[in-house]
Amino acid sequence: MWCLKTVTQVLKNSIASANVNYNCVAGLKYFPPPIKYENIEKVDRPKLRIMERMPQLPPNLRPPKMQKRLRYMRGPELVHNQLLHKQYGIIATGGGRLRWGHYEMMRLTIGRKMNVNTMFATWRVPAPWQPITKKGQGQRMGGGKGAIDHYVTPIKASRVIVEIAGKCEFVECKGFLEQVANQLPFQAMVVSQEMLDEQQAKEEQLARENQNPFTFKYVVQNNLNGCHRWLSPVDHKWFGKHL
Repeated sequence: MWCLKTVTQVLKNSIASANVNYNCVAGLKYFPPPIKYENIEKVDRPKLRIMERMPQLPPNLRPPKMQKRLRYMRGPELVHNQLLHKQYGIIATGGGRLRWGHYEMMRLTIGRKMNVNTMFATWRVPAPWQPITKKGQGQRMGGGKGAIDHYVTPIKASRVIVEIAGKCEFVECKGFLEQVANQLPFQAMVVSQEMLDEQQAKEEQLARENQNPFTFKYVVQNNLNGCHRWLSPVDHKWFGKHL
């Protein structure tokens, strides 16, 4: 007890008399080398271009009407499901429709937040082209199909919506890309090429190391327990991965 009091008194006297010594010690630090960006394409217009609200038709052609065609939003995307620039982008995880307002939201948000000196953005979806008809409020049934109200672009799951590339890292564009993805009319996620490669490798590993022979695909193909009585036609095509 006496020893603790003595040490405390010595510390108080040292601080009071300003006899505290400060020694500068050099520490070891490691800074990773900067990333080398090679084969980066240079574009004249780094920002997203304005999309047309409706398709431009010849003057002698009446704008055609169309049915709902929900099959355009159902199932996986088989063509535009990879990043062309192998960097970053937004990918849809569910089906839906993009209206012209969503294009403007993406264009303005990305245009404000991105650094035009080091990165550029590109569309991966066409302008709205599918007509959606709508009758006026309060009209009775009948009278033919309603007039065209607006145009949309149908989107399937795994479709790439927009891409960001250039001399930039993922942390630089992840914030505003997530802001855009959360405002889309369907579920979407921000991805990088590394994330897509890891996801594909994980799916292949699960399929390779699976020890349960009774997968959903095996059950459907062999009609176990008479499941064909209540299965949907799309279950025979995508085996439960898409509705």
